[in-house]
Amino acid sequence: MSIPTEPIGSIPRTRSLRVALDEHAAGRLSAADLTTLQEQATAETLATLEQLGCPVLVDGEQSKPSFVTYPVAGLTNLDPDGAVIPFADGHTRQLPRLASGPFRYRTRAETFVRDARRHTDRPLKQAVIAPSALSLLYPSDPIAGYSREEFLRDLADEAEADIRGCLEAGAHRVQLDFTEGRLSLKLDPSGGLLDDFVALNNTVLERFSEAERDRLGVHTCPGGDHDSTHSLDVDYAGLLPKLFGLAVGNFYVQLAGEPDPERVLRIITDQLRPGIRVFVGVTDPIDPRVETPEEVRDRVLLAARYIPVEQLGTCDDCGFSPFADDTSTSRELSFAKIGARVRGTELASRALGL
Repeated sequence: MSIPTEPIGSIPRTRSLRVALDEHAAGRLSAADLTTLQEQATAETLATLEQLGCPVLVDGEQSKPSFVTYPVAGLTNLDPDGAVIPFADGHTRQLPRLASGPFRYRTRAETFVRDARRHTDRPLKQAVIAPSALSLLYPSDPIAGYSREEFLRDLADEAEADIRGCLEAGAHRVQLDFTEGRLSLKLDPSGGLLDDFVALNNTVLERFSEAERDRLGVHTCPGGDHDSTHSLDVDYAGLLPKLFGLAVGNFYVQLAGEPDPERVLRIITDQLRPGIRVFVGVTDPIDPRVETPEEVRDRVLLAARYIPVEQLGTCDDCGFSPFADDTSTSRELSFAKIGARVRGTELASRALGL
């Protein structure tokens, strides 16, 4: 046995793909040509991860416009003036707003699994957006003829289909991105919004069998965009007890970028239950310094003091480029950090006699 290690999801797009995205947005590149370049970037990403010795691969989200909007990109019943997410450095991201019903996904993540499978036979992980994040698309004022209750039912059905399609396409793991969990406590310190988010996500997750939920996971972090966060100042103590109430077998917890990782580990210890695995973040995508394998090893060994090794895994704190236009972290730096994670986890496994 060794300690499993997995990536979170996004990797900066290749330079040629970034140029192609700009050209496509300006109307100078066809959709077909863009698709070809996205496939090339996916193949290159998978090959590099294999070379780094990653036991589980991701496509790096080379074909996603962002980790959150991929299901709805191109829908005609959206307006651009949705919820605004502020980041600590002053920049913002704005979600679209649903203008009319019914709500449907335009793109399902299983397409990314099937596309990636053409380039590798290694285990593949696929990140999907949690339904709680997409619930923010519904406006505060009700949509005529389409109630919020109807929207939430449609959303749950679409989210289930998104996850199930990935499993059926052969994904080794399907990870729900739940960055809005920590943010919700900033928007509503009472915890009511977080309770709503957890309940909605569990409405979907409980539709899966126990064996299927063993292949599902949830990722939490304080956001990561242009080397800034939206909720790092929110105490994990308010989030983690409710996070571990989600009906999945795997939890991916941002830890390397925390000011007091040991305090977070003590909180995690109190939430452990049989049958789950906790992947702790051992590399920080926002930090421009590449962690050494020995530094990663020591972070893993610290976590093993609190989490039984049979329930422990490692990951990166967050994706390296959750939005396609985020170039704050280079592709080369991202791969260097991933390589350090893989090697450092191996060193920790040896030190623990695994």
